[in-house]
Amino acid sequence: MKMTSLLRPFYRVTIIGFLLFACSNSPLHAQAVVVMVNGEPITSFDVEQRSRLIQISTHKTASRQQVINELIDEKVKIKEGSKYGVNPSSSDVDQAYANMGARMRLSPDQLTKSLAAQGVRPDTIKARLKADLVWGSLVRGRFKDSLLVNDKDVNDALKSSGEDPSKVEGYEYQMRPVVLIVPRGAAASVTEARRKEADSLRERIQSCDEAARLFRVMPNATIRDTVTKSSADLPPPLRDLLDKTPIGHLTPPEITRQGVEMVAVCGKKATSVDTPKKKEIREKMYAAKYEKKSKAYLEDIRKSAMIEYRQGGKKGE
Repeated sequence: MKMTSLLRPFYRVTIIGFLLFACSNSPLHAQAVVVMVNGEPITSFDVEQRSRLIQISTHKTASRQQVINELIDEKVKIKEGSKYGVNPSSSDVDQAYANMGARMRLSPDQLTKSLAAQGVRPDTIKARLKADLVWGSLVRGRFKDSLLVNDKDVNDALKSSGEDPSKVEGYEYQMRPVVLIVPRGAAASVTEARRKEADSLRERIQSCDEAARLFRVMPNATIRDTVTKSSADLPPPLRDLLDKTPIGHLTPPEITRQGVEMVAVCGKKATSVDTPKKKEIREKMYAAKYEKKSKAYLEDIRKSAMIEYRQGGKKGE
């Protein structure tokens, strides 16, 4: 008998064993389909990645079913968006990803490396961002009129809040930014000298006309055009600063990259537009309306979605 005939059963067993081992460690096995949503799969790998993302972003552990439900919701949202032509481009998603990194003071590459160090792929976040972009456009676009918050509702909420009317009054400010220019890389003594000069000018100037005449001819100084802003559009610290500065005078100097900056307060008058408190109330009421409409809309389209649970999945609520 030939040696090859004797070894044939051994080779057969070895090959079968190898194939079984390869299958058990293949990507297809690792990414077993857990749920099919409108013909699109959610894999065990998707569930694992989203679980990690939730853990690092909220510092809480979501149940497997909560994670699956979140992924199902996103598939349903994307599908609904395609019906109305809402399909963010890859550049739109990349920009949202970059914006997320910027809020964390990270570049896109730095954000990707930070995620990788924690076992999360950037595509996991980008999938969520895409669904958020689609859903926001859909809800705001389809239900624009019903999401509007009218002035009467805002005023009624303001009255019921018990706030002192004098503390929620709105103003419109007319301002002219002023800069005493300091060259980049200048010594600290140069900046300090210009700051002292600014303090001296604050004591002298009594009107915006006077400020305009002075800064137009002053070397290494500039006064910009008048800017009009509502108190609702300004951060609280700046509002307080403007309220404490008499009309025609300059705000305290601030050191910036341009040099020493101040603002000439040229006018201030009560306004009927949103006050800071009204704006806060309006935004809260809008957010509540949006949340309610979003929830009802999602529940509705989930009912008509084709959701098929596979191995490792469990039918959601």
